[in-house]
Amino acid sequence: MVQNIHLNSNLVSLKTMAFKTRLLNILFWSVISAAFIGPGTVTTAAKAGATFGFDLLWALVFSTIACLVLQEASARITILSDHNLGQAIAYQYRDKSIRMLVLGLVVGAIILGAAAYQTGNILGAVAGISLVSSTSPQLLILILATIAALVLSLPTLQNLARFTGVIVIFMGIAFFTTAILLEPDVSSILKGSFFPVMPAGMESGLLVLGLVGTTVVPYNLFLGSSISDKNQSIQEMRFGLSVAVILGGIISMAVLVVGSVVEGEFTFKALAQVLNTRIGPWATYLLALGLFAAGFSSLITAPLASALTAQSLFGDNKKPDRWAVNSRNFRLIWGFVLITGVSFGLAGFKPIPAIIAAQALNGLLLPFVSVFLLMVTNDPKILGKNNVNGVLFNLLLGIVVWISFILGLINVFKAAGSTFQFDIFASGRGLWIIAVISGLIMLWVGKLIYRIRQPF
Repeated sequence: MVQNIHLNSNLVSLKTMAFKTRLLNILFWSVISAAFIGPGTVTTAAKAGATFGFDLLWALVFSTIACLVLQEASARITILSDHNLGQAIAYQYRDKSIRMLVLGLVVGAIILGAAAYQTGNILGAVAGISLVSSTSPQLLILILATIAALVLSLPTLQNLARFTGVIVIFMGIAFFTTAILLEPDVSSILKGSFFPVMPAGMESGLLVLGLVGTTVVPYNLFLGSSISDKNQSIQEMRFGLSVAVILGGIISMAVLVVGSVVEGEFTFKALAQVLNTRIGPWATYLLALGLFAAGFSSLITAPLASALTAQSLFGDNKKPDRWAVNSRNFRLIWGFVLITGVSFGLAGFKPIPAIIAAQALNGLLLPFVSVFLLMVTNDPKILGKNNVNGVLFNLLLGIVVWISFILGLINVFKAAGSTFQFDIFASGRGLWIIAVISGLIMLWVGKLIYRIRQPF
């Protein structure tokens, strides 16, 4: 009898420990959700809802899957090899004359992208507070920047990841609760999620690409790979990452549902006013909390990802202290990104245009980084012959990389069109032309991968 009690007690204790471990694992990987659900995602998703209702929910379903595919590959590199993503790229080019050029382009692109996002992050967080407070925006920017700097100074990445994970929980509760209180039509949500349609007009296509571009963020790939625990199994990583990213996708979908109640031009204040009418005055506080949490969590992860990228590319195993988390070099990188965002915020940039500009830059960086990820996961010299991508993983990654090229080229043609006064999309053939160009690039990438996979 006593023995059975002890056995049952031990069994309960083991189950409790297992549950706690899984919960901490999910909370840890929520740093990825915190990084991609920033003001950019909130703005784009809410605007998509305001413009087209639930019709573009399927784009968020796809982008969530794409994010999971890329992040899994990035984390898998760290667990199966002695390198994270940045170190693996450096290793691939270790004996080549263009090594420093490639590494400089990668880290420069990531830092510039993160700095651009940082402006939107801090302005988004301030916009959330400003919905319920009349405090000077400039003072709020300085306060938030100081808090972010203190959080970024935490001694371990685990503490930092869990801190941002907690913020994601608050953000999720805020947006999900607001969406439920609006009592949306469930059948319409399911239809919009699983039956893709492209409403008439170019704006719908650009919003679809924007939803994907704000979810699959280039610097997140380095962030996820750098914080991965080499002692964690592939199964544990996939479980924690899958739950965290899928929950992040659900939060983004909730934001789109919330935005669907806005009629006319989308602004944060317009959204707050509609929620006031539909739900009650306290709904504004939920929106403010969600927007603040989205901005503040990304305000931390963008500088962190930049510093981790530089650390992985330029760190030296012989002198690890040079790029340790508390080193001067590491702090200089995240400090630069943080200060850049603060500077542009204090200069009086409006949040929504700043966020959209950051998204455009992200569209250019994503294919650049995704190709490196695809090549590393096919390199037997890094992962070993038995751990390189199989046919299914290469197919999934290839589709995501191909679409990322389409995103990047659209932004390139848009910028060129505004400069030289032409519109490739006017005839309706623009997307087809870009898809073909992207396909040709993927054939070239496939040729490179074939060479990399050859026996050595």
